[in-house]
Amino acid sequence: MNGAESLIQTLVDGGVDTCFMNPGTSEIHFVAALDRVPQMRGVPCLFEGAASGAADGYARMSGKPASTLLHLGPGLSNALANLHNACRARMPLINIVGDHATFHRHYETPLASNIEAIARPYSTWLRSSASPEAVGQDCAEAIASAITAPFSISTLILPADTAWGEGGVVGEVPQMPPPSCPADSQIDHAAKLLRSDARVALVLGAVLAVGNALTIAGKIAATTGAALLVPFAFTRLERGAGRPSVKRIAYVTEEAIAQLAEFDAVILAGAPPPVSFFAHPNKPSVLTKETTEVFTLSTPQEDGLAALTALALAVKAEKAQPQVPPLARSALPAGSIDSAGLAAVIGALLPENAIVVDESITSGRGMLAATASAPPHDWLVNTGGSIGIALPLSVGAAVACPGRPVLCLEADGSGLYTLQALWTAARENLAITAVIFANRSYAILKGELGSAAANPGPRALEMLQIDRPEIDWVSLARGFGVFGTKVETLEEFAVALRRGFESRAPNLIEVVLP
Repeated sequence: MNGAESLIQTLVDGGVDTCFMNPGTSEIHFVAALDRVPQMRGVPCLFEGAASGAADGYARMSGKPASTLLHLGPGLSNALANLHNACRARMPLINIVGDHATFHRHYETPLASNIEAIARPYSTWLRSSASPEAVGQDCAEAIASAITAPFSISTLILPADTAWGEGGVVGEVPQMPPPSCPADSQIDHAAKLLRSDARVALVLGAVLAVGNALTIAGKIAATTGAALLVPFAFTRLERGAGRPSVKRIAYVTEEAIAQLAEFDAVILAGAPPPVSFFAHPNKPSVLTKETTEVFTLSTPQEDGLAALTALALAVKAEKAQPQVPPLARSALPAGSIDSAGLAAVIGALLPENAIVVDESITSGRGMLAATASAPPHDWLVNTGGSIGIALPLSVGAAVACPGRPVLCLEADGSGLYTLQALWTAARENLAITAVIFANRSYAILKGELGSAAANPGPRALEMLQIDRPEIDWVSLARGFGVFGTKVETLEEFAVALRRGFESRAPNLIEVVLP
């Protein structure tokens, strides 16, 4: 057994059976070993940023890590933007980064780079394997670190000779200590706030807006009258008919301040304090009012589910029934395209058990309200603000959940960062319906420009346009092997959306915005 074989077998034995890859010469022995360890699914990506984004989406929906296979320092560099998003999502991920053979490193070859320095800011665990015999156990430790709360990214650097060399040994993933429970004093104080006359918001962090944690939070809200919130950059939210209602903290600073102004206390369950995305002149960075008590029930390092369970007992909510919206479908609208109409169409047609991947900050602001009573579904968003994640995130979610339809809501500007993910969707025949909102501009930056400059000039505005030439998304989709269509009315959008869901295949809808 060579080092590459021991690496892949260790990954599989450790529950990591999917690898999103863009390999090169240094990683070719990993690729060759796939035929000898068939339990590992290799998913090729045309760009490393698509691989890292897909691994994030896979982890969010499967609850376990995926791996990436990246080519040396430049390949890792191409993956960094979506690794940043994965860090902010607190998702487990294992990067395998090839390197020159140990005896070749001292030569100044064109691809030589300091891989450790590139990986360190995004890696909780980082190591370069020293020998074929060490690869398997190195990998096992990487897995253990990634799946220890809070979930994180591990990066294993694999010199080529440690991959091709014989003597590989399959590693055993060590047992890691479970996350600690918050102190009783934290539970007691949170319960005191909830039992008081104060208006309280409970903000749910990365892994607490799904499953049992969401149900328990719903019971607490029903018993105490607390509002349930998630940060604007939430990781995953289970929502729709029959599930507790949770609101998203607004993106726009003024809107978020107004939204949070009603609360006397904000309890953080594994979530960060509410602050604005960016600093602005004459605007506060902290979104809560000065008199609001912001209290941490549990940190991401602690057992958030145990904290919510203990809190529910403390406020006598364990037998309560969460307040949930009933199933309701809006009527299909007709006429010219606008944001409200697009949201209504999606609310009317969203299939049960769908996964919505949303990077439509400007065009999609009404989507959550319009789908609140749609059939049960999951909602994923960009957690780190590095744009270009929606298409890769959709690929990873679809690979993790092959029986579920995926709706990708993407802006034209953001989509151009990682449109190579369309090819992977076509190759793997993934049930993704990608909706591209084509406003031919960086619309969100136009709003920021308007706030920064009272009368922005034509040269400044020109920098935010992407309409000369206009981008033909339908042709791009077809070039990657994905069926594409353009729509200019709400009726056309409804037809295309229904057809996309029913196709159970990758497709793209270009929505021309006025």
